[in-house]
Order: sequence, then C-alpha cells, then structure tokens
Amino acid sequence: MKLRVAVIIGSTREGRAGEDIGRWFAGVAGRRGELEVDVVDLAGFELPCRYPHEATAEMSRFAERVGAADAFVVVTPEYNRSFPASLKQAIDCAYDEWRAKPVGFVSYGYRSEGLYAVEQLRSVFTELHTVTLRDGVGFSLLETEFGERHGQAARALLDELIWWGLALRDARIARPYVS
Repeated sequence: MKLRVAVIIGSTREGRAGEDIGRWFAGVAGRRGELEVDVVDLAGFELPCRYPHEATAEMSRFAERVGAADAFVVVTPEYNRSFPASLKQAIDCAYDEWRAKPVGFVSYGYRSEGLYAVEQLRSVFTELHTVTLRDGVGFSLLETEFGERHGQAARALLDELIWWGLALRDARIARPYVS
C-alpha cells in the first residue's frame, strides 16, 4: 500500500511563488513509486476568516484531506519571520487528523529561505502530536530556478518522510495513538 502524502501549499497570496515550488516538489515526490501524492492548495478552499462554532463544509473538506494522508509536506513562505495566517487557519481546521504522522517542510523567502517560518511551524505541529522532520528544502526568492541542491534536499526529505510515514502508519494500525 502506497504512503499517502499531502503536499500542502500554504500561501493564498496573489502572485505567490508557493504554487510553482509546491508543484515542483509534488512532481519530485510523484516520481517515487511508493508514494501517492495529493496536492492540497489552500487557495482552493474557502476557509472562514473567523473560526465558527461548528465546522463549515470547506473546513470539513480540508480536515478530510488531512485525515486521508499518512504524511505531510508543508510548503510555506516566510512573511515577517513567520508563516502566513492562511496556513494557521487551515492547520486549525483539523486536530486529530494530524496526530502521529510526520510533517516535512519546503520553505521559501529571501535570505533565510523561510527557515524562521519553519521553526515556528515546528512548535505548532508539536502541539498537534506530529513528528517534524529534521531535513527540509529551502528556496531563496533571489534564485530563478530549481537547482541540484534543491533536488538533493528534496530526496533527503522524502527518504525521511517515507521512513517515518511507514513506521507511524504501522504503529497506528497496531495500536491507536493516545493523546
């Protein structure tokens, strides 16, 4: 059974670089025969600006996509040394669906390549009982194309994601996760 990986494109900003970066990463992941890749682009969801008392249909649709995945790769920009509000709102639309699954990061920005956003996301995902991966992929928006270093970083991230994804999927099947 293939490992189901959701590649979540976290920016909804017009003119965003995240769509190209996310699609590139999904293409790299899609060449791995043991993976089934689902691109979850937040621009395709109408999530509410205010968190309602009951989940909307769009919130439920997002949570279902999260629940169906065995592992995640979050593609995030860095805005003012953090990640976008659209991504936080989406993350909060699911809760149990994230648990006991690995999360990797592909980030982008200028000098820091989005690393400040990733460090903040690690804290958020730790609270959701995920396993965040050590290695990631970082892009400088000053670069104009995807280079070999990006490909090497993506392969390393995918190797870790597959290991953790399979291990945690087997563990969830053998014994329900406790909170």
